[in-house]
Amino acid sequence: MPRIDADLKLDFKDVLLRPKRSSLRSRAEVDLERTFTFRNSKQTYSGIPIIVANMDTVGTFEMAAVMSQHSMFTAIHKHYALDEWKLFAANHPECLPAALWLQGMRRCVSRYGLLHSRIFVSQGVACDCGLCAFLSQAGNVVTGEMVEELILSGADIIKVGVGPALGTGLPLLPLGLCFFASRSVGSGCNSRPPSPSSLDSCIEEQAAACVWAGADFVMLGGMFSGHTECAGEVIEKNGQKLKLFYGMSSETAMKKHAGGVAEYRASEGKTVEVPYKGDVENTILDILGGLRSTCTYVGAAKLKELSRRATFIRVTQQHNTVFS
Repeated sequence: MPRIDADLKLDFKDVLLRPKRSSLRSRAEVDLERTFTFRNSKQTYSGIPIIVANMDTVGTFEMAAVMSQHSMFTAIHKHYALDEWKLFAANHPECLPAALWLQGMRRCVSRYGLLHSRIFVSQGVACDCGLCAFLSQAGNVVTGEMVEELILSGADIIKVGVGPALGTGLPLLPLGLCFFASRSVGSGCNSRPPSPSSLDSCIEEQAAACVWAGADFVMLGGMFSGHTECAGEVIEKNGQKLKLFYGMSSETAMKKHAGGVAEYRASEGKTVEVPYKGDVENTILDILGGLRSTCTYVGAAKLKELSRRATFIRVTQQHNTVFS
């Protein structure tokens, strides 16, 4: 007989955040920047902890250039050529330290080899090549024990969240256990700083909720889709401008980068046409404004205080669908 965990697992659609007393006079008073010192590499990151996902439609060089202007970064996708990486590194050194070390550099080890990764380092990209080689074999996880395993094996940031495409995964809210696991490992090893965790989120209202639940970083894909800075041409259908957006395990992505879906696996992502939204600047300001509003409602003067001040309440409905 299969084991069944019958405990109710809530998702963000099942809860709201209870407002609390606040002494903040304006949203402008909220400090969204965080500073982390990574447990294994000892590198330090300061900025707003929002990451554009490593999808080839949104994790682009163009996106990274804009995000860096707002103290946020982009997990560059792995499909750029080596010469393209070198050119970007030379022209946009301000984008490099955290973003390319986090995603692009770990992928270049597996794709181009250790020798080529040293070329990136010579361009000013901080990279622990041994760590990158390990990370290139790691994917998303959803359990506390796997978070601990990856941290103890050398990872600095753990990407948490697996979608239910093949009947596996967990709702996003219970994944707070993974964040607490990352902190317990960090605080229990020679008093070194805890290892930050990141959480995938593709729905706008979940951006702040991920932080409420304990995530140090929030990785967003869908929210950044459809912009000028995204890859792909603008499509016109029935008078509407659209852009293509797809998961990196989708049939579209596998046909593009691997010639098709391998016989030993299945497509695990969707391909959708999203409305063209113009420049990403307005979306960035909306996200940051929403985070500041959330902090104001619960009285958090700094983003780092948000998870400590969060109290979720269970609801049966939270969206007004009349005008949707």
